[in-house]
Parts: sequence; C-alpha cells; structure tokens
Amino acid sequence: MEPIIRVRDMCKTFTTDEGTVTAADHISFEIEKGDIYGIIGLSGAGKSTLVRCLNMLERPDSGSVVVDGKEMTALSFRKLREERKGMGMIFQHFNLLMQRTVLDNVCFPLEIAGMSKAEARKKAMECLETVGLSEKARAYPAQLSGGQKQRVAIARVLASNPKIILSDEATSALDPQTTKSILELLQKINREMGITIVIITHEMAVIQQICHHVAVLEKGKMVESGTVEEIFRHPKTDAARKLIISSGPQTIREMYGRRAVRITFGKQSSYEPVIGNVTIKFGAPVNILYANTRDLGGMAVGEMILQLPDDKKVQDNMIAYLKERGLGVDELEGYVNHE
Repeated sequence: MEPIIRVRDMCKTFTTDEGTVTAADHISFEIEKGDIYGIIGLSGAGKSTLVRCLNMLERPDSGSVVVDGKEMTALSFRKLREERKGMGMIFQHFNLLMQRTVLDNVCFPLEIAGMSKAEARKKAMECLETVGLSEKARAYPAQLSGGQKQRVAIARVLASNPKIILSDEATSALDPQTTKSILELLQKINREMGITIVIITHEMAVIQQICHHVAVLEKGKMVESGTVEEIFRHPKTDAARKLIISSGPQTIREMYGRRAVRITFGKQSSYEPVIGNVTIKFGAPVNILYANTRDLGGMAVGEMILQLPDDKKVQDNMIAYLKERGLGVDELEGYVNHE
C-alpha cells in the first residue's frame, strides 16, 4: 500500500542574526494511511518546522514531500490550497474567534469554502456531537475550559473532512487529565473515521498513550524511528533514552557497582520473578533504582533500572541471562555516580 505521507531527503534552513539554523537535515520517513504517527524531540529539535513542511506552510529548501500521491513541492499555489483542505491542523493555542459562538467557529471554514449557511450549521453540529460539545453550541470561547476549546478546534478541523490531522503540541497547555481525554478523542476519530494523525510533541507520555509509530528528532535530524514499543524497549540513541527514561542520574552509596541497565518486559515475561531469579542464580544482589509500568497503546509494558554488582564477569552474566529471558536490556552510561 502506498503511504499517505512520504518524505525523502528533506532539508530546511533559516537565516537568523546569529547565522544559519538547520531545522530539517536530510529527513526521510513514511506514514501509512490510518496510522497515528508521533514525532518527538526536545525544544529546538525541528518538530514544528517538519510538520509545517508537510502542508507547505514552510517550503523545504530541497527534498520531496508526497502527500496522498501528490508531490507538494511541485504544486501551484491554487493546487496547494486545494490539497491543504485535506490536511487539518490543531495547535497548542486554540486560535478560536472570541467574538463568535462555538457553532459559528466551527462553521467559519465551511462558509469561507462557499457552503450555504444552513448546510454549514448542520455539518458543524455533527462535528460538535462527535467531540462531545453539542450542548455548548451557543456558548462563546471565553465561557469554555481549555479542554473544551481544544475540542472546538478539533471539531472545526473535522468539518472540512480531512484525510490527515496534524497536531502540533495540541495538548501542551492542558493538565494531565484533560490531555488524556483529548488524546482519547483523537484515538476515537482515528479508529472510527480512519483519519491519519500526526502528533508533534515533546512529551513521551503522549506518544505512549496514542501513537503506533514514532520518530525521534534531535537538532534537525531524525535520529531514530520505529514502532512505539520498539523505541520504548530498545532505544538506540541518547536522544531517545533521554526522552524515555523518567528519572535522572542517581547517587548510590549502598552498592559499589557503577554499571546500570534498563530492562523492559511485556506480558510474556511479566509472570517470572526475574530479579529474584537473577540474584539467586549469581549469588549477588541487584539494586532497583526505578520501576514503572506504562501503557503503550493499550498494552502494559514494565520497565526497571537496575544497578548491577561491582564484579564485571557477574555483570556480563546477568545481562546475558536477562536477554535470554526475553527482556529488553539497554545499558545506561553515567546513571550511577559516586563521590
């Protein structure tokens, strides 16, 4: 199946007072139709530039951007405007018209497109029903909570029947519970309408809750990509590890070993007392520095960070044993410090 988005060797630079900034450095990736694809990175990684290049709000300096079979960089302004109608965008700041009611905000793009007022209001009410806000149709944005405003923004996007929704840090201004409800709404839209969703965020928790695939950006480069489970269980780059590992460096004095590993396990390995077994098998203790269970798209995945004993041979044997048991094992440099 042809991917709905295909980017090849895309570059984008900006000239500032301090010199040239490379926001996208030879980026290539594909997104399948119906996917929820996450693009994550710290501030300044180039996430927003990348997503704006997908709909040509920013034009790449070079490379190819194909959306739904059309090379976006080759389109005329008129054709580009037509193609953008199939790509809705939601932002951190909701961009609602404060002097218009909720219903009129959702009607606004339909009226601009030439739809009759009666048809626009009918379509807008259907979209408000989808996002659970039909009872707020006559309210004004100032009367809504942040989460409700974002739902209006999503309804406004849905009114144009998009094939793709681009979400640029859409939950960053919301509290955790509201964020969860907005992400659940996007999952529902993806599941029931088949709309492809691209999520731009700096929060790994957002990626873990909603996305099927993820790409990690660092300083304009795409340094790692794969399924969310693959990246979570076996991060290959420092950039991915920084985003995944929740707790920072520790100072541990109870044990002398400086070597630490992060292990991950799913349903297949969750019933075996692995830590107890490894301690008994090798006659040496391990120190659990961190433990957590995360929800990756509805699947529970556990993680632990273990400090290993000081003996290198025992360390190597423990790591080999953990891998044999089917656990993800990733060594952490500099996680354990001693004064």
